[in-house]
Amino acid sequence: MSAEDPTLEGVKDVIVSTLGIEERRASLDAATTLFGGIPELDSLAVVELAAALEDRFDLVIDDEEFTGEVFDTVGSLATFIDHKLAVGRQA
Repeated sequence: MSAEDPTLEGVKDVIVSTLGIEERRASLDAATTLFGGIPELDSLAVVELAAALEDRFDLVIDDEEFTGEVFDTVGSLATFIDHKLAVGRQA
């Protein structure tokens, strides 16, 4: 996943706007750890982030999809969104 990946860039946009960390956007990349790496990301913020991602990418994230694996890094979250978008196009 390159820095030019539109999904990755969109996920980063949603993260910084939802968490109010615009000043740290440049430091986010695919390898950035979400839990533990971004102090503002707590359990309530995950719910807000998921809702913002649903709005931004016009998709639905089911409760059972809220896994540590998906929310491990910025890149894993972007990969998950890419997968959801691909599945949605096939439906």
